[in-house]
Amino acid sequence: MTHRIRTLIAEDELLAREKLAELLGREEDVDLVAACRDGGEALEAIATLNPELVILDVQMPVLDGLQVVEAVGVDQMPLTIFLTAFDAFAVKAFEVNAVDYLLKPVDPARLAAALDRARARLSAPGTLALGAEIRRVLGSFARTGDYPARIPVKLGDRYEFVRTDQIEWVEAADNYVALHVRGRKYLVRETVSGFEQKLDPQRFVRVRASAIVNLDCVAAVRPWSGVEYEIQLLDGTRLVSTRMFRERVRSLIRS
Repeated sequence: MTHRIRTLIAEDELLAREKLAELLGREEDVDLVAACRDGGEALEAIATLNPELVILDVQMPVLDGLQVVEAVGVDQMPLTIFLTAFDAFAVKAFEVNAVDYLLKPVDPARLAAALDRARARLSAPGTLALGAEIRRVLGSFARTGDYPARIPVKLGDRYEFVRTDQIEWVEAADNYVALHVRGRKYLVRETVSGFEQKLDPQRFVRVRASAIVNLDCVAAVRPWSGVEYEIQLLDGTRLVSTRMFRERVRSLIRS
């Protein structure tokens, strides 16, 4: 009797989640036990359903994919295939590790290859050493001064890649951040704090809880009050810093 692989999906985008479920449904030895909408659901489902394989989006609300792994524990985490919309930045991190990845939008042939890899590992559990491998993946995402040169932005059924150095400023927009790029505005499902981690601090400075500016796009800075500053950008945008971030703004003046 063929062993059926208990599989869980964690993907916050409905269409992507449904497409992945459809592709997995074509596999005779895959049982889809859950399709989770965010990291919180994934964490609960992993604990209660005991999947053997998890296909886990790196970027999700509530908890992202790496936070799910950390919450479960790398030694308790099922065999994991990561989903990512990032190109060379994330791909490089995964290529040096045995844990597999899928680049979004998912290519059916690439998914088939990842599943074959999972089958081979599940058939030889003594050789998995999964905890150590996931640790290496987590380590690959540690900040080492290497920041992505491009950011994926979902537009309809495709992704466009925005050059990081062309982002003029970033602002909070409900459950998204808005990237202002040469007169256009792109929405990315992320928090300002989360997005800040993707930006080189030598080039980008957070001036208030809801805004980050590209230093190359700052035209002028002037005192606004005893503890606040007004930042004027080259495109005419004016932002007022807050007390919490005043030292960061002062560093602009001193540099």
